[in-house]
Amino acid sequence: MKKILLIVSVIVIVSCAIKQKGLDGKDGKDGKDAISSEIITITANDVKESMNYLASDELAGRATGTEGIEKAAIFIENYFKKNGIKPYFQTYRDTFQIETIKNQTNQKEIEAIIGYNIVGMIEGNDPKLKNEFVILGGHYDHIGNGKVVEGDSIANGANDDASGTIAAMEFGRYFSKSKTNKRSILITLYSAEEMGLKGSAHLAQRLKAAGLDAYTMINFEMIGVPRAADQPMAYISGFNRSNFAAILNKYAGGQVVGFFPKAEEFKLFFRSDNYPFFEEFIMPAHAISTFDFTNFDYYHHVDDEADKMDYQHMTTFINKMIPALEGMMNAPTKEVILNEQ
Repeated sequence: MKKILLIVSVIVIVSCAIKQKGLDGKDGKDGKDAISSEIITITANDVKESMNYLASDELAGRATGTEGIEKAAIFIENYFKKNGIKPYFQTYRDTFQIETIKNQTNQKEIEAIIGYNIVGMIEGNDPKLKNEFVILGGHYDHIGNGKVVEGDSIANGANDDASGTIAAMEFGRYFSKSKTNKRSILITLYSAEEMGLKGSAHLAQRLKAAGLDAYTMINFEMIGVPRAADQPMAYISGFNRSNFAAILNKYAGGQVVGFFPKAEEFKLFFRSDNYPFFEEFIMPAHAISTFDFTNFDYYHHVDDEADKMDYQHMTTFINKMIPALEGMMNAPTKEVILNEQ
């Protein structure tokens, strides 16, 4: 009898160790509701590895139209491919052209610059809610060169905005692997932000013209350094324009994003890549940042470099935002709404 019980116990243990297969042959439940059993972790090493490349001298400050930003675009595309984030368009690139005036020996000459937004998609797992999109983004361009300091002229743009770019990339990796999002997600990384939000404006117009059912948009802008301990970890621009902060904090289980008076004073809502999406879709679209003008001295400076970033802070922020985003994008109804202005 003991021998029989032992055999049964071994069978049960082995059975539990094998992942359940659905009728489609994949792990987990059948159909679109399948949830990945893979444990996804966001680590400081992952964040730092991406930062060390995007903010390296090799990319020469990632100015739009340069070889450096082309290298950044390829790096992001390869990251998307590696992590199963599919192109939303035929390719990952949303191409646009900017005409600028170039002075050549006292003569004005029109110069055309080609820019690329990089756009990836993670399809939602709910048959109905997947038709609604949550847009997450950040700008991967920077200014190229800055004022020379001790022979260094490259404005590497680690905080501005490789940090936000990497946050959006990590959110993409998490949801692509976990498959826990009911609504679909666009991971949108913009160039030409430093030229006046040109990239995000082009993409917002294109998505609107295509009839995208956009629910909300969050732009991650300069999240590489922590705020003071007595302040909320991050703040949201246009705080009073919607109930977005309250919804995110509800699902985060604490105050991850708060109100920052200077964001209103400096009109930051209108100065980042969230604004074109608000203009086109008239939906909740905000920027989230941890840079508050007191905690980082190197805005558009050659010392905005990878070694100035706080990787533990960045990782903590990203991991705290995951349940906030997940709760918002999986709610059965559209909880985030615009307030009357």
